[in-house]
Amino acid sequence: MPLNRRKFLGTSAATGVGVALTGAAAAPAAAHGHGKQDRRKKRYSFTVLGTTDLHGNVFNWDYFTDKEFDDKDHNDVGLAKISTLVNEVRAEKGRRNTLLIDAGDTIQGTQLSYYYAKVDPITAKHGPVHPMAQAMNAIGYDAAALGNHEFNYGIPVLRKFEEQCDFPLLGANALDAKTQKPAFPPYFMKRLRTPHGRDVKVAVLGLTNPGIAIWDKANVRGKMTFPGLEEQAAKWVPRLRSMGADVVIVAAHSGSSGTSSYGDQLPYVENAAGLVAEQVPGIDAILVGHAHTEIPEYFVENKETGKKVVLSEPLKWGQRLTLFDFDLVWAKGRWTVEKVGAKVLNSNTAKEDRKVTRLLADEHEKVVAYVNQVIGTSTAAMSTAEGPFKDVPIIDLINQVQKETVAAALKGGAYAALPVISQASCFSRTARIPAGDVTIKDAAGLYPFENTLEARVLTGAQLKEYLEFSARYYVRTPAGGPVDPAKLTNAENIPDYNYDAVSGLTYEIDIAKPAGSRIAKLAFEGKELDPKAQFVLAVNNYRASGGGNFPHVAGAKQVWANSEEIRNTIIGWVKAKGTVDPGQFASVDWKLTRDGTPVF
Repeated sequence: MPLNRRKFLGTSAATGVGVALTGAAAAPAAAHGHGKQDRRKKRYSFTVLGTTDLHGNVFNWDYFTDKEFDDKDHNDVGLAKISTLVNEVRAEKGRRNTLLIDAGDTIQGTQLSYYYAKVDPITAKHGPVHPMAQAMNAIGYDAAALGNHEFNYGIPVLRKFEEQCDFPLLGANALDAKTQKPAFPPYFMKRLRTPHGRDVKVAVLGLTNPGIAIWDKANVRGKMTFPGLEEQAAKWVPRLRSMGADVVIVAAHSGSSGTSSYGDQLPYVENAAGLVAEQVPGIDAILVGHAHTEIPEYFVENKETGKKVVLSEPLKWGQRLTLFDFDLVWAKGRWTVEKVGAKVLNSNTAKEDRKVTRLLADEHEKVVAYVNQVIGTSTAAMSTAEGPFKDVPIIDLINQVQKETVAAALKGGAYAALPVISQASCFSRTARIPAGDVTIKDAAGLYPFENTLEARVLTGAQLKEYLEFSARYYVRTPAGGPVDPAKLTNAENIPDYNYDAVSGLTYEIDIAKPAGSRIAKLAFEGKELDPKAQFVLAVNNYRASGGGNFPHVAGAKQVWANSEEIRNTIIGWVKAKGTVDPGQFASVDWKLTRDGTPVF
């Protein structure tokens, strides 16, 4: 889809891709504020504000619990609070001396964003404007990088969202599969007018995550390719400098650690922001995203120039706002960055901006009504609180739905005789199904991601290795001593969603043993598992595509796949059953042990 050139002017001659190029006429700066004059040298200061991983959060509201958001650290979320912080910074610095950018993952994550992608989709004829576009337009974003979750709902939804935004979505390494030219604007450039009559040209280069090619293969295969961040930064940063950019900022939907969750499936690094700073000269600052980690200020030395590049990653969902403060000096006919630092502001110090909450009050109320629809009843209360270290009924529910769905899909086919087993993760430690009425929000809370379901064929031997890999999640804990469940999981910083419990097999995980040697008493239907036996694994598309880098599954034969989100499959299952009875599906298939003695 071509860029709306009424909104974004300027074109890259090298690619033909539209880019933003706007002028900002600055009001005279205060004597001691941004843009202050120095009799000895011409100086100018400005601030770049940054968010990332907003994931559909506008209000400080949790649609899965239907109440105001809160966590153990009393963080708040949402663009309404970010808007207040942005207004305060603009008032202090002067609006014309600020830019506001984002590093991606905008339109997926809450039931608010889901509703306007699937229930009342923005792609419908005369459809609504996406709430995230409305809020970000109202706040006045200058540019946003693409995140991997932007592709979850398919390219048509993303393109419609792009059309609705008053700012460009950037992706220098999101290329058209046929032409290998950027499918989105690679960069945005803005002139900041100084009190000295010498404009400062600020370029923002957008980079997204190469893992999109794996995680959203079904949506992008044959349409777009996603080369590495370092490679594309090395191509574009010199171009931006040659176009007269005085300051180059990268908005990278990529963590800073230099690691990947998909192993060697692609020759690109998932979390490459630090590598970009280290390897590509000419960058002044990087707004980091994707990793959901708070990094107020982090310096990386560029290997070629020795210059220190500042990185900052504000916490997810609008919990933090990054501020990059730039001090420039005019010397030898050009502006040079003399100093740049970063910090983050906490949104829990701010009230929600009523301009934003009033703007989207109707959309919010529609979604609240939607998630509170009753779809069935449950005979017992179930919770994920102990799901990371115990086989609990609520995770069995996910696996039961997946097993039944795959078995029904394979019925009468070539793989119908193979036993179906299933994997599931504890995506949230606060999800629950109450006794009594079950609503959409209860069922959807089990599966906050837009994953879909697949069926892959694995052998007993492969499943053993799969389980061993999953069991790395536990901290090695010697037998005999006390066990603190709070310190038992997330070894090697493995998140909960990368620990799989498998239903349909029985096994023990001996956490006194080293990773790789923990699975014991692995059996199927009471008999020791045959390494050569074949099974159909019901598995989500993230895992099947290589997410988490689990062994064997990405290369296993796919015998079925579904385009419906697992979340909706669970909702449909509850509606069809009418009553959820854990007694019909709950069982203890796995348990933690130490030298054969159960931990719990």
